[in-house]
Amino acid sequence: MDVLTALLLLVHLIPVSAAKNGVSSKSRKRIMPEPVTEPPGTDPVYEALLYCNIPSVAERSMEGHAPHHFKLVSVHVFIRHGDRYPLYVIPKTKRPEIDCTLVANRKPYHPKLETFVSHMSKGSGASFESPLHTLPLYPNHPLCEMGELTQTGVVQHLQNGQLLRDIYLKKHKLLPNDWSTDQLYLETTGKSRTLQSGLALLYGFLPDFDWKKIYFRHQPSALFCSGNCYCPVRNQYLEKEQRRQYLLRLKNSQLERAYEEMAKIVDIPTKQLRAANPIDSMLCHFCHNVSFPCTRNGCIGMEHFKVIKTHQIEDERERREKKLYLGYALLGAHPILNQTIGRMQRAAEGRKEEVFALYSAHDVTLSPVLSALGLMEARFPRFAARLIFELWQDREKPSEHSVRILYNGVDVTFHTSFCQDHHRRSPKPMCPLENLVHFVKKGMFVTLGGSSTNYFDACHREGF
Repeated sequence: MDVLTALLLLVHLIPVSAAKNGVSSKSRKRIMPEPVTEPPGTDPVYEALLYCNIPSVAERSMEGHAPHHFKLVSVHVFIRHGDRYPLYVIPKTKRPEIDCTLVANRKPYHPKLETFVSHMSKGSGASFESPLHTLPLYPNHPLCEMGELTQTGVVQHLQNGQLLRDIYLKKHKLLPNDWSTDQLYLETTGKSRTLQSGLALLYGFLPDFDWKKIYFRHQPSALFCSGNCYCPVRNQYLEKEQRRQYLLRLKNSQLERAYEEMAKIVDIPTKQLRAANPIDSMLCHFCHNVSFPCTRNGCIGMEHFKVIKTHQIEDERERREKKLYLGYALLGAHPILNQTIGRMQRAAEGRKEEVFALYSAHDVTLSPVLSALGLMEARFPRFAARLIFELWQDREKPSEHSVRILYNGVDVTFHTSFCQDHHRRSPKPMCPLENLVHFVKKGMFVTLGGSSTNYFDACHREGF
C-alpha cells in the first residue's frame, strides 16, 4: 500500500472519538469524504488532505542517503509550523471547539508527548532571545486561541525531530554526544506556534536536551531577512502578484457564486466574508474532521470548500506561468539563502560551529525559497513541511563538497534551476556546493534580469 492510499484510508476509516481528538462532542461530526480517485494536483480534496499532513502516517524519507564515501558535514532545516487553530473566524458562526491542551492518551499520539510537556515546564527564559522568553513553550488552552499550535502540530514536529535524529545523529553522527551550544543555530519568528514547533522538533531530535546549551534567536521578519529587509523592488513584484491574484478571482464566476452563497448563510456582505478569509477556518474544520458551520439560513458545505480549493490550485498554476511571484521570491529568499551558503562554506572550511541549523518559520517563508530555487512544481508548504539542505564531503577528494536538497523527504536536488544541467552532464549523485554558491551570489540576479549583480542593486533598481 502506498503512502497516498494509506493516508486516504486512514482519514476515512479511523473511528472518530471526541475524547481522543481534542474536539467537543457537540461540534464533532464527520465531514471527510470517500477516498478520492482523481490524480494529484487536480482534486481539491486530495490537495487539502495533503495540506493537513495527518501525523500518524509514516512517510518515506530520503534524508541522509549518500554513497558510503561521502561524509555528512552540516544540515540546515527550514520548517513550517505544525497544525494550528485558524487565524481568522467566519463571522456570525461558532468557533470550532478544539482543545489545545496536550493529552498523552489522545490522538494523535506520540510516545514522547508526555515527557515533552514535562521538559518544557523546566525551560529557562535565558534560552531565548527577547521577546521569545515571554511566549508559552507549549500549547495549553482547553479552547484553542487564534493561531495556536494544536496537539496535532506538536506531534507532527516530534515526528520530524525523531526522523532527523534517527538519520543525522544515530546513522551519520552529525553531533557528538557532548555537543556544544555553538554547534546549533536555532531561529524562529515571534509567534508561539513557530517557537513551539521548533521546540517540538528539537526535542524529537535531542530528547531531554540541556536547556543551558540551547539558544533560540528571534527573527522579526517572516522572510528571515534580518538587517536586509528593505527591498522596494521586491514589494513592487508583490503588488503586481497580488493584482494578478485579484484579476484571476474576478474571472472565476463559480468562486464568486460560492462566496455569495456563504455570505447569505452567515448574513453578511460578500465583501466582508471574503475579507474574513473563510478558507483558513474551513481548513481547520476539514483537517480536524469537524462539521462546517451552520446558521438558521443553512450550512456552509463541502461544495463551497471544493470551489475555493480548486481556485487555489488554479491560482498556483497561473502563478507559475506569469512568474511575477518568482521575482518576489528571488528577492525575498536571497537573504536567508545567503546566510545558509555562508554557514555551508564555513563548515566546508572545517569550522565545527553551526553544523545543525533550524529555522522555524511559516508558509510565507518556505514558499519563496522553494520558488527561488526553481522548484516550481513543489506543493504549497503544508503544515509541518520541512525543507533541508545537506552538505557532504567526498572522503576520496576531501576538498570537494556537495549539497543535497530535500523537501518533505523527497530529494529535489536535480529539480533546482542551478543543478539540472549538472545532473545531465555528471554521473555524481549530488550537486557541487559551488553551484549553489554561484546561484545565490550571481545566478539569482541573472534570473531577475536587468544589470544588477548584487542584492542591494536588485532591490533598488529603477525602471522596473
